[in-house]
This record gives sequence, structure tokens and C-alpha cells, in this order.
Amino acid sequence: MGMHARSKSNSMVESLYASLARGDVAAVAVLLAADLDWWFHGPHRCQHMRRLLAGEVKGALAFRFAPARVEEVGGAAEGDEQWVVAEGWAGEHDYWVHAWCLRAGVITSFHEYFNTSVTVRKLGQPAKEDVVWAIWESQSPRPRGRSMPGLVLAI
Repeated sequence: MGMHARSKSNSMVESLYASLARGDVAAVAVLLAADLDWWFHGPHRCQHMRRLLAGEVKGALAFRFAPARVEEVGGAAEGDEQWVVAEGWAGEHDYWVHAWCLRAGVITSFHEYFNTSVTVRKLGQPAKEDVVWAIWESQSPRPRGRSMPGLVLAI
């Protein structure tokens, strides 16, 4: 066991991935707001999480999300929004980042980035010169022979 206790937000997001892996629709529904705000950046064919959440794919056809890292960023006071970012890889060609926004113990917003490098920056934090003050950065593998777009998510 690590020195740092898992935050409630981290635990919720990890529970979401575990519930998706089990195909437990009821457990997933409890964690997500009914009016979940979803945003996607990447190739259209890679909208795997949307398809999972919408029930369009099941079982062996479903993309398997196994996060390599889940981390709370921009921790907020109780009652305010909190962000949790997860990233993972599936083979050589599929790298993904998920940014989950939680309010009052429910996931209200979700940003999905596929084959895109992401830097998370806290809004209002001053930047010096050309340096973006990151609170989280992708640890994506460098794809061989191709570039990967990079985006900044301001929270």
C-alpha cells in the first residue's frame, strides 16, 4: 500500500472502470449524472467510451480500458468540482486520456482524448514566458513514425 490515501474521487473513477470491465450497467449508472457532458478529441472510430456508456457495444466487442494511471488534479474544496485524469494504452496504436469532472459525488463531465497528448493546467494560474504550468501531463509513448497532437485542458 502506498503512502498516499486514495481520494474519494479517484476511488469513484477506478470503480467506474472496474464496473465497465464487469459489464455492470447498474453500478456505472449510479456514478454518472443523467445529463453527463461528454467531449471527444480523436479519430471517430475511437469513440470507444461513448459506445460503452451508450450500450452500443457489449462483451467481447467492447474496448477494454485498463488505466495505467489515475490521478486527481486540481483538488477542490468539498462541494466544488474535482477532476480526475486517467490514461492508458492498448497495443502500439491506441493511447487514451480521460478527464472526469465530479460534483457532489457524481461524474458530471467527461473529456476523452484518443491518440492525443494532454496537459492539464489550472485556470487562473499564471504562466511565465512560453511555459505552461502543468498540474498533469501525459506520459504517452511516442508512436513510431508519426506525430501525436497535443492539447491543453484548462480546469
